[in-house]
Amino acid sequence: MTGSEWFSTTPGGLNRYFTDLFGALRDLPGVTVSASAFGAPPPGGTSWGPVGGPTWRRALAASTERRPAREPHVLDRHFCLYGRPAAGARRANPLVVHFHGPWAAESRMAGSRGAAVKYGLERLRYARADRYVVLSRHFGDLLVDTYRVPEHRVRVIPPGVDLRRFGVVPAPEGPPTVLCVRRLERRMGIDVLLDAWPAVRAAHPEARLVVVGTGSEEASLRERAARPDIAGTARLTGAVDDETLGRLYTGAVVTVVPSVALEGFGLIALESLAAGRAAVVTDCGGLPDAVRGLDPSLVVRPGDGPALAARIDRALRGDVPDPQRCRAHAETFSWRAAAHEHAELYRELL
Repeated sequence: MTGSEWFSTTPGGLNRYFTDLFGALRDLPGVTVSASAFGAPPPGGTSWGPVGGPTWRRALAASTERRPAREPHVLDRHFCLYGRPAAGARRANPLVVHFHGPWAAESRMAGSRGAAVKYGLERLRYARADRYVVLSRHFGDLLVDTYRVPEHRVRVIPPGVDLRRFGVVPAPEGPPTVLCVRRLERRMGIDVLLDAWPAVRAAHPEARLVVVGTGSEEASLRERAARPDIAGTARLTGAVDDETLGRLYTGAVVTVVPSVALEGFGLIALESLAAGRAAVVTDCGGLPDAVRGLDPSLVVRPGDGPALAARIDRALRGDVPDPQRCRAHAETFSWRAAAHEHAELYRELL
């Protein structure tokens, strides 16, 4: 497995997925797995070096890694820029690509330069893969339509959630808290949530909104949260560790995932459910897959501030699945099941 960064060094959905899948595969009997990424690795993992520095230097370090030959094996690439080429006896060593999202399109939406170059790199590194793993049907369709990947090579394998990290407790007493855990980027819809917050406050003056995360939009979102109509009731915490995040989940009444574009699945919604808290999500990409089987009313239109405010209002009035139902739904997404599906895919290719 080749990734981007280890989660212990750089939190984020892709890094959490990569790290947790590696751990789940290591626990399966009959599977030997190695994994490399930047940052501090977990037991059994390896590192290409520290996070940071020029992109070209990191890409070179990852592509020139030399590991002992072990035939036959599968190369499972989780980020297009990093990892050694899939060269040599490809019939003996199949290539699997995990498509976590359109890197070029995400950069374009964030206003970054070089989207065309990134798209070219994606096409080059995804070319001729034997299988493409996606977390939702939505991203499978995106691969076929935008990257011209043959549909028969796409495999949908839902992610898991580490249930051991979360305990379930009753909803807290006192002023209700709404929690949002997201990277602070344009496509995450935090601006829509902040603009919807005055309507929630009008119905629940004591309510508080907590937004966890960092990103390129942090300065503008902090300015938005400081507006007179919501100042003091909406707080941006920046990054937090896992222990603090667990306390924030159990201290909330409901969580919100307000993405407006390019959402592959939304692992954060599963974490919320594992902690016994319902997640209000938008009908964006694969996000609804996490909650639709629990309560379809938790899904609202992306970018629709009034609809988002109305559903949060209902949640604060008690119209959400209880903690036990949320946890039971999260338990249907286990890393052990996801790891078994991956192992079967690898055996099929070998």
